[in-house]
Amino acid sequence: MTDSADLDLPGLLDAAGAVLDEVTGQFIDGLGSPGTHIKGRGDFATDVDLALEERIGRLLEQRTGIEVHGEEFGGPAPETGAMWILDPIDGTFNYSVGMPLAAMLLALTVDGHPVLGLTRLPLIGQSFAGHADGPLLVDGHAVGPVADSPLESAVIGYGAFNAKAGGRYPGAARADLQRVLSYRAGRLRMTGSNGTDVAYVAAGVFGGAVSFSAKPWDNAAGAALVLAAGGMATDVDGEPWTVQSASLVTGNRRLHGELLEIISGTLVTDKRRRVEK
Repeated sequence: MTDSADLDLPGLLDAAGAVLDEVTGQFIDGLGSPGTHIKGRGDFATDVDLALEERIGRLLEQRTGIEVHGEEFGGPAPETGAMWILDPIDGTFNYSVGMPLAAMLLALTVDGHPVLGLTRLPLIGQSFAGHADGPLLVDGHAVGPVADSPLESAVIGYGAFNAKAGGRYPGAARADLQRVLSYRAGRLRMTGSNGTDVAYVAAGVFGGAVSFSAKPWDNAAGAALVLAAGGMATDVDGEPWTVQSASLVTGNRRLHGELLEIISGTLVTDKRRRVEK
């Protein structure tokens, strides 16, 4: 096992930020690139996704000596040791149609736990960064811990979904949860970029966010940012988020508990399945 205390997290954050700085122009220039690599129904990558992942991964390994696990090319299993987790374009559908709400997501995990995260929204000029035991940086400036707020006055980010979809958390169940949350939350927002949602939670723009993605590259950076900001990052059962989690629920400490209460009463989670057997 790797001890995060043995890592120079501030130095690694600076190195990762410098790499993302170098590729920002390439990200901006590619806005509107079509989906050319089909991965599934409604899921695709652009040529820019692949080019950015290759370039960022190569630079990170050269400068930090730490391997990379990315959305497009995969990599070593991220459950053991130190590993960069990379999503070169989060919100690819937004990006492909020219909508600027798309992000670069980069996290460092240690034995599957997020310890450092960066989220960049180059097209609207926003950046978020942080590491364990360090402050959250918004546009390069340190900000205080995220303040507690109640669900009734908060904006909640909700991951995009197809109501006809199946899987572990079927689309119909997600629609039911969305409906119940709409009764309780100040507002719901579906931005199409989970990384943006969770970065906004860390910064206190959103009070919380719910994602049903089981992909570590969708969630690792945001989980690290929320933890750096003093918030909570778990799965829908309230277990600390790791790269093996099948969902992500984030929020300030007060609101996160309210979200979990609603989720447990609405959704058939893994914990509920075990109890009902």
